[in-house]
Amino acid sequence: MKITFLGTNGWYDTDTGNTICTLIETEDCFIILDAGNGFYKLDKYIKNDKPIYLFLSHFHFDHIVGLHCKNKFNFKQGIKIYGQKGTKDILNKIINQPFTLPLQHKEVLFNIEVYELLEQANTLPFSVKSKPLLHWSPCLGFRFEFEEKIISYCIDTGPCENLIELAKNADLLIAECSFRINEHHEGLAHLNPGTAAKIGQEAEVKKLALTHFDAYRYQTLEQRKKAEEFAKKIFPNTIVAIDDMQIEI
Repeated sequence: MKITFLGTNGWYDTDTGNTICTLIETEDCFIILDAGNGFYKLDKYIKNDKPIYLFLSHFHFDHIVGLHCKNKFNFKQGIKIYGQKGTKDILNKIINQPFTLPLQHKEVLFNIEVYELLEQANTLPFSVKSKPLLHWSPCLGFRFEFEEKIISYCIDTGPCENLIELAKNADLLIAECSFRINEHHEGLAHLNPGTAAKIGQEAEVKKLALTHFDAYRYQTLEQRKKAEEFAKKIFPNTIVAIDDMQIEI
């Protein structure tokens, strides 16, 4: 199973990377996690007709703005989008005129279907669990099981019980790292390198990948490297993601 970090920034694009988008390729399908501006790179990595599933954690622009470039692609197998309750209505408002092309349009050369996850999870060819995370806008974390591996994806969240539950014993936890080392702000629900590493430790995950670095706080890759060094002191099997990095699980 291959994981490609197409976009690793939070908030906005900079020289360090595009906004958040992660691609998982299994033997049977592609899974996309959020659709920030890294989304535009999909055709660089999707070269066959395996099914494509997109999971949206929430609707902040840095997680959905990549859908603006959907007419760049011609995925004959289409894309199925899954999200929280209300996903259909929200995407039909934002990914639509007068802001961008609708999801269904003559210039969009493939089919896009939108589902609310709790209604459709049983129809997926792999196991996925979702739970609300600690954020100031409703946000889901995910736990996937395929090829006898567990991948947890928890972005835009502060520490919470659901985060630990979704991450428990995961082969890989993909977690956010919006805040700087030792940075905390009451009411702003995000993680710093230390809290993310402690969650990896408490949840007994095998590997922790940090992504979704706040573009204002992390202006250089060297700052990310320092975050990795700090996190490794707590949870040694930590890596910091950069755009177009690939790992195998």
